[in-house]
Amino acid sequence: MRRTLSAALVGAVAAAGALSAQEQPHAFRGATLLPIAGQPIQNGVLVVQGGKITAIGGADTPIPAGAVVHDASGKTIMPGLVDTHSHIGGGDGGDRSTPIHPSVRILDAIDARDDGIQKAQAGGITTANVMPGSGLLLSGQTVYLKLRDGNDIYDLAYCQDVLRDICGGMKMANGTNPRGEPPFPGTRARAASMMRERFVRAQEYRDKARRAGGMDKVTPRDLEMEGLVEVLDGRRTVHFHTHRADDILTALRLAQEFGFRIVLHHVSEAWKVADDIARSGASSSIIVVDAPGGKLEAIDTRYENGVALERAGALVAFHTDDGITDSRWFLRQAGLGVRAGMSRERALEAMTIAGARMLGLQDRVGTLERGKDADFVVLSGDPLSVYTRVEQTWVEGSKVFDFADANDRMYAVGGFGVFRDGAAHAHEGEEGH
Repeated sequence: MRRTLSAALVGAVAAAGALSAQEQPHAFRGATLLPIAGQPIQNGVLVVQGGKITAIGGADTPIPAGAVVHDASGKTIMPGLVDTHSHIGGGDGGDRSTPIHPSVRILDAIDARDDGIQKAQAGGITTANVMPGSGLLLSGQTVYLKLRDGNDIYDLAYCQDVLRDICGGMKMANGTNPRGEPPFPGTRARAASMMRERFVRAQEYRDKARRAGGMDKVTPRDLEMEGLVEVLDGRRTVHFHTHRADDILTALRLAQEFGFRIVLHHVSEAWKVADDIARSGASSSIIVVDAPGGKLEAIDTRYENGVALERAGALVAFHTDDGITDSRWFLRQAGLGVRAGMSRERALEAMTIAGARMLGLQDRVGTLERGKDADFVVLSGDPLSVYTRVEQTWVEGSKVFDFADANDRMYAVGGFGVFRDGAAHAHEGEEGH
C-alpha cells in the first residue's frame, strides 16, 4: 500500500508514474501565448514533456518527432491560475474549544474527490492554497494543492511527505470574525494581545529547543508550539484574514514584532493604507466581490484595491475564497481589476506568478517558461473578455479538464452539487472519462 512506503520510495513511485504518462511530447501551435514572464507570442508553439515545459516560442520553434500536435489556432494559452485563498476539498480547521489552533492541519480533512476541485479545474485553477476558516484567531495550517486528478491528499499536496514536510502556511484572522465570548477575545485589542502572548511562548519554546539541540529533542513535545516556531523561523507563511484599515495595520505590527512572513488576505480597505502595506513589504491577496452582501467591516471595499496596491508597489494577487466566489469564474477578477484601473500586465500576474510567489512556488508555476511545470490553460479568447471560456486545463502535462467532454462540461456550467462525492470524477482506465 502506498501509505506504508518510505517517503523516498513514495516520491520515486510518483515521479515514475508522472514520467511514464508523459513520455510522449505534446506540442500546441498556433495560439497566442501569454508567458507572463515576457511579451505575448503570436502564432506560438508550446511543447511539454515529462510534466515540464520543454520549449516555448514563435512559429519556427522545433516540434519533436513523434509529438502529439494540437492545433490551437485562435486560442489563447496562459499559465495555470493560482488561487491563493480557497476552501475547496470539504476541509475544516480548529473548533470553538479555543481561539488558537497551530497544530491543526487542514490536509487531514481534504477530500480529493470533492466536486469543488473539479469545478476549480474548470475555472483554469491549477494551484490552490486551501485554508481553514477565519472564525478563529488562528484556525490551523493551510495546504498548497496541485489540482491533479487524484484519489487522496497524497496525489494533490505539493510536498512529497505530508508527515514530515511543510505543505502550506498558517491561517490567522482578526477583526469581527474571531471575536466572541471567553475563551474568545471580546475586543480587537484583546485579540492582538492573545496572539502576542502565544508568540512569546513560542519564542521561549524555540530557545528551549535550541538549548536541547533541536526541536525533536524537546520533551514533552508541544505540537502547537512547533507550528508557531515554524512561523517564527519563516518556514511557514502566515495567511492573515483582515478587512478594515486599522485591522490591516494591526496584522502588520504583529508580523513586524515577531518577524514572520505575512500575506494579507481580503484587505477590503487596502486602498486606505496601500503605502503602509508596500513599505512593510507584505503581499496582498485580494478578492473582487461582484455581488451585494457580506459583512459590515467590508462595507468600504473597492474595486480599486488592486490598482491602489499596484501604484504603491506592493505585490498583489487575486483569490476566490471559494465558495464566496465561484472558482469557475476566477478569471473575471482580472477583468474587473483592469476595469478599475489596474494595468493588464499586473492583473494577469495577479492571477498567476504573484500568487505563486506568495506561496513560495514561483520556481515551479506561475509562468510559461522552459523547465517549469506544464500547468497551463487553453482559453477560447482573451483572458479579460467576459465572453472567453476555459476550454482545457492541463496540470503537469496531463489534461484535467476539457470543455468538449460532456462530464467535464457539467462541472463548468452546472449548478451547485451537480456531482457528489466525485461521481463523475473518473481517472485514466476508469469508465466515464
